[in-house]
Amino acid sequence: MTTKVLDVWAQWLLHRRHGGDAELLRRQLEYLGPVRDRVLDNAEVAAGDVVLDVGAGDGLIAFGALERVGPSGHVIFSDVSQDLLDHARSLAESAGVLERCDFLRASAEDLSLVGNGQVNVVTTRSVLIYVPQKGPAIREFHRVLKPHGRLSIFEPINRFGHARSFGAAFFGMEVTPVADIWRKLRALYDRLQPASDPMLNFDERDLFSYVEDAGFREVRMEYHAEVASPREELVWEKLIRGAGNPKIPSLEQAMAEVLTADERERLVGYLRPLLESGAATTRTATAYLWARKTGVR
Repeated sequence: MTTKVLDVWAQWLLHRRHGGDAELLRRQLEYLGPVRDRVLDNAEVAAGDVVLDVGAGDGLIAFGALERVGPSGHVIFSDVSQDLLDHARSLAESAGVLERCDFLRASAEDLSLVGNGQVNVVTTRSVLIYVPQKGPAIREFHRVLKPHGRLSIFEPINRFGHARSFGAAFFGMEVTPVADIWRKLRALYDRLQPASDPMLNFDERDLFSYVEDAGFREVRMEYHAEVASPREELVWEKLIRGAGNPKIPSLEQAMAEVLTADERERLVGYLRPLLESGAATTRTATAYLWARKTGVR
């Protein structure tokens, strides 16, 4: 029997994001539950609504929306990954809610399969960070919404932490003693994800401007940034096996690709004791944004 090879988005979301570690997956879902609830609260999702979840992934937001729209409502799962749409469809079928779902393979920038003014709510979670043309995508969100329709977005603002977190430091830990080795890893990641990458080429002010320029009114944002000790203990073996996003290798894979055995030993010998001593810090920033379309189409 041949095992199906999943596309890069499904591989990362269903497996590589947590590196196969069940405990890390549990913690990720524990974090994401309140994010889902906040996105849906900001969207004021109500019974009977038609909700379009753009970049639905494994269905975190969309399945939460199904509970709120009730038997008279409908949810459209939209994603670029057919594998993730198939996964979500299977979950919907198992849950007995398939008749209240549609599954649409589409990019955020081209929702042409959805007519003008067809949905009450558009939601996204960590989607625009992968979209090269964020302005056109948000204009598409505006187009498909009915008059008085609502938009609700959650996005990590990766620009905040990137340079300091992965420049001359690793999780806030100084890498100068192994700088020659670290430069090799940094060069690999910079090549795969330069500063012009969609994940890094915007901040919260850009996001606000894109939404306002698309024609939305009553635009609101809550931005949170922090530098702090990790909320959970970082375990070296688990840390190096997870990939931060679908476009990059795990640290374990990167070390195997660009470092010699001696270089790997030297790097691990320096970084691992620091990590396990509690010296690590994290830099994170996130934005919730919600807005309303005017009453004119």
